[in-house]
Amino acid sequence: MRILRDRPQLVAMHREWARKGRGTIALVPTMGHLHEGHMTLIRHARARAQRVVVSIFVNPMQFDRLEDLERYPRTLEEDSRLLTEAGVDAVFCPSEEDMYPSDGRPPVRVVVPGLSEILEGAFRPGHYDGVATVVTKLFNLVRPDIALFGEKDFQQFKLIERMVQGLDIPVRVEAIPTVREKDGLACSSRNDQLPEEARVIAPELKRVLDEVATVCRGATVFDAERIPEVEGRACDRLREIGFDPEYLSIRRAEDLAEPEHGVALADQDLVVLAAAWLAEVRLIDNVRTRPAS
Repeated sequence: MRILRDRPQLVAMHREWARKGRGTIALVPTMGHLHEGHMTLIRHARARAQRVVVSIFVNPMQFDRLEDLERYPRTLEEDSRLLTEAGVDAVFCPSEEDMYPSDGRPPVRVVVPGLSEILEGAFRPGHYDGVATVVTKLFNLVRPDIALFGEKDFQQFKLIERMVQGLDIPVRVEAIPTVREKDGLACSSRNDQLPEEARVIAPELKRVLDEVATVCRGATVFDAERIPEVEGRACDRLREIGFDPEYLSIRRAEDLAEPEHGVALADQDLVVLAAAWLAEVRLIDNVRTRPAS
C-alpha cells in the first residue's frame, strides 16, 4: 500500500496508474481513527472498483469547537495497518499545510445553500462549508469514479450528493447503511471518548429513534401538524435517560424538507435524525422509515 503525503506523490501515482491501466478508482474519505464502519465502506469500495484510495485528513474547517479538533484521535500507524490488511491501494494523508497552504484558510469555499443551514448546520455553523470544501478538493486531487459514505452522517451524504449534482462533478456518490455495534450504537470515532457508564446508556439514542420511526410507520391518518409533539416527547425521553438533545427531527429522506402535509407519514419516505450530547460527547444517528411496498 502506498502512503501519499502531498500532491506531488499523488500526481506521480496517477501517472503510474495511467501507464499501467488506470482502472476504476473508489475513494473513501475519512478523518482516521478507523472503525468497523470505515472498514465496511472499504470492503464495498473493493467490490466496486479496481483501485481503492482512502483519505485521512482531520479537517479543521469542519470543527466548530477547537477542543473537539484538538482531542480528535490521530492513529495513523494503526490505521495504516488496517488499510494494508484490507487491500487498500493507497492512503492519502496530507498535512493541514498541504490542503490549506494560505495560512490554513482556503481561498475558495464551497457552500451548499439550504442543506448546510438546517439541523446539523444550524447547530454547527460553517461545518458543512468545511465538509463541502474538503470533499471537493479530495475529488479534484484523487479523481475517483466513485466515492462511498456512511448513512450515519445522513445529512452530510445528502449535501455531498447535491453538491456533486450542482457542480457537475463526475463522481458517483453512494451511501452505505449505518454500521452498528452489537448493542445498536452507531459506529463512530467518538465512541471511544465515552466514559464506561455513558457507553452503557448510548444505545438508547437508537432505541428512541426507533420508537419515533414506529409511530411514523403506523400513522396512516397522522397529520404533519402533530410532528412537533412527537419530536418533543422523544427529546423529553432522551433527557430522562441522561442525554442533552440538540434536535430530533422527522424529515423527508429525499431532501430533508419537512414531511408533506395531507399525506400520511406511513406513506412517505422519511428519516428520523437526532444529535445529542452524552458525557460531553456529541452523538448523531438516524433511522429511515419507508412506505410499505
